[in-house]
Amino acid sequence: MQAVKLCDNFSQLTQDKVHCVFNHKLIDDFSTQMLSPSYWQQQQAITGSAQGRGTTWFIAYQRSEQIKQHWVLKHYYRGGLIGKLINDSYWFNGLNKTRAACEFALLRHMNTLNLPAPQPIAYQVKQQGFYYTADLLSSRIENADDLVALLAKKPLADDIWFAIGATIKRFHAQSIYHHDLNSHNILLNDKAEVFLIDFDRGELRTNPIKTEWKQDNIKRLQRSFLKEKNKLTTFHFNDDNWQNLLQGYHNDATRAD
Repeated sequence: MQAVKLCDNFSQLTQDKVHCVFNHKLIDDFSTQMLSPSYWQQQQAITGSAQGRGTTWFIAYQRSEQIKQHWVLKHYYRGGLIGKLINDSYWFNGLNKTRAACEFALLRHMNTLNLPAPQPIAYQVKQQGFYYTADLLSSRIENADDLVALLAKKPLADDIWFAIGATIKRFHAQSIYHHDLNSHNILLNDKAEVFLIDFDRGELRTNPIKTEWKQDNIKRLQRSFLKEKNKLTTFHFNDDNWQNLLQGYHNDATRAD
């Protein structure tokens, strides 16, 4: 079936009960198989993986002899107690309300705002009766590590902590809610640039009165740092680091000594 163009960069493809949206500016030869790890294994294009609720795959897509793109492929899995009973199925109540479609749309929006987040590449939703499963392709932040990996090795400079806080503030200033803001979902690349990743269940929160979610986000992040500090033998995090992050968030030029 031929893809239907949605806008300048994105097209939609529906085959039976499989719904896909993809960036046709980045993919010349899209097929639904691209949302499956086995496809990339056959192409010998998997460059690595990471373990969370499931396996996240790192992929090198050779678009041409000159252009190679680095992507991340993830399957949506349930967490918590229900995840032990229902692994990866969700109730289907409309394509645009699926986990993959919502995260993809949020990534698109953040990219238009030039926020430091992954670029959306493609997603698919497979309907199975009243339920669905879903997968997402997004760009990989290259030459980057998450804060847990970095802080297990060495301390970060004060200006980095300040930049982390300032980056989070950029997202909050645009009403971007991150559902799971923790030290694993903040990346730092080799140019000391800060990125946020994993926007599953994230959303726009534009109510000017109900803004307590922003501080809840910050408190959640602090708990994440303290959890890692208690869990790991070596984890370079202290209160001065946290104060520098807060000062970056509040755009305060004064930093802890």
